[in-house]
Amino acid sequence: MIFFLYKSRWGSWHSRIAALSLGLCCCLAQADIPRLPGDNRLSLKAQLGKQLFFDDKLSSPPGQSCASCHDPKAFFVDPDKDSPTSVGALPELKGSRNTPTLLYAAYSNAFHYDKKDGLFIGGFFLDGRAETLSKQAKGPFLNPLEMANPDLFSVVDQVRTSDYAPLFTRVYGRNAFADYRKTFNYIADAIATFERSAVFRPFTSKYDYYLTGRATLTSQEMRGRRLFENPKKGNCAACHPSRPARDGTPPLFTDFSYDNLGVPRNVDNPVYQLADKFNPVGWDFVDNGLGGSLGDAAENGKFKVPSLRNIAKTAPYMHNGYFKTLRGVLAFYSTRDALPVCNNQWAREAAAIKSHCWPAPEVKKNVNVDELGELILSESEIDDILAFLQTLTDGFQPQP
Repeated sequence: MIFFLYKSRWGSWHSRIAALSLGLCCCLAQADIPRLPGDNRLSLKAQLGKQLFFDDKLSSPPGQSCASCHDPKAFFVDPDKDSPTSVGALPELKGSRNTPTLLYAAYSNAFHYDKKDGLFIGGFFLDGRAETLSKQAKGPFLNPLEMANPDLFSVVDQVRTSDYAPLFTRVYGRNAFADYRKTFNYIADAIATFERSAVFRPFTSKYDYYLTGRATLTSQEMRGRRLFENPKKGNCAACHPSRPARDGTPPLFTDFSYDNLGVPRNVDNPVYQLADKFNPVGWDFVDNGLGGSLGDAAENGKFKVPSLRNIAKTAPYMHNGYFKTLRGVLAFYSTRDALPVCNNQWAREAAAIKSHCWPAPEVKKNVNVDELGELILSESEIDDILAFLQTLTDGFQPQP
């Protein structure tokens, strides 16, 4: 995801994320529109949304589409596993946040504060600043570090002259292009409709088939599931529920809440190298996540809890891409508070594991110390949990 800073009318610098957390994004061009599982069930509006999603002419300069950073071949994340963040329409510019998957993102409800649990829930982007999927779909078009269009008018003009413009007027009426701002809303609405379609909610993992009696978990996968759900061991299900919802929806493996996991700074994050125009504080940059979005220090460092579906295929991990491996994530959860703080505050994952220490959190306040940090899992227990997480990958073929 792409990050930039802006100066407020009060004169202080505030972080804003102008990227796709769970919708549109950036990067490499997609020349063709692929056939995808679920295509045969797309409504006309969703078909239009797919055209928009794969249109690499909707950036300035052309060459970048939503699918460039949310590649269906890579489970709708950035296919470049070696970079913690994504390249924008201008290849010399990158942002601060790791691109999340779009799969199952539409299940998130509108952003709100849950008085009962005392937590912010739902919304879109990793900081929850977009209340709905349609609202968040607008941001990347105008982000100078992503699709880099100068204004919404240029986006609308590109759609107006596109090959699929007749489909656009068929969906939204003959006056669909009469008002630029309404048309821009229609564009976002169509993309969100596509992202709500069956393409983005396949539910075809081994675990799904296991829950319906069409697959059997191995003994190691079953051990991993028990550890995953055990509040005295992995405790993963506290934030990543693994049971079907009351309405029968298969488990989404997220409660859509926000949490500060104590993730260290990532020295490989290109945000530190951005020009002053985009990052005026340089190496002092701190991503406050939800707290930055709300302007509330009590929420600093918190980011939206991701779904664990397809987690084994969507590295790197965490908001800044600090972890390159899923094993590293589990090791961090297991020993974060049991090991000393590294002398090198910028130590990478591999160096930290080798040195038996972890760098200090990027945001030291609000770190969750109740549900993780000192799980003290053995290597075999981590192996078992990893085996279970592998069962959450879509595309499993059950035996007939």
